[in-house]
Amino acid sequence: MKKNSIKYSRMNGEVLRELSKIIAYEIKDPRIHPMTSVVSVDVTADLKYAKVYVSVLGSEKEQKKTEEGLKSASSHIRSCLAKNLNMRKTPELTFIMDDSIAYGINISKKIDETVHYEKEDTDEKTTEAGEEE
Repeated sequence: MKKNSIKYSRMNGEVLRELSKIIAYEIKDPRIHPMTSVVSVDVTADLKYAKVYVSVLGSEKEQKKTEEGLKSASSHIRSCLAKNLNMRKTPELTFIMDDSIAYGINISKKIDETVHYEKEDTDEKTTEAGEEE
């Protein structure tokens, strides 16, 4: 299976969707943070392994706990994945922490702050100009 084939991308999408459901609704481990989301999945062409990129919206301590919880529950998650998907082989899951969502939120906040400060500067300049007349 080629990396850019339709079948490959469809397989990754299905595994991502099912893993998101399993982590959100079926795993009861208290270490796993409730704001955990599966960002992307890369299944190998032979369907033996899958890299699961997970993002946690929380502190670094919560991210570490979630990573430990996911690693300890990986066999259960894999069995749930086998039940829900009709695949010839169920891939072995490797969880990798991804901070792209937190990074995006941080950048968005910085942009909002910059826009807010620029708007205040513009408002101050227009009021100063109005007072001079």
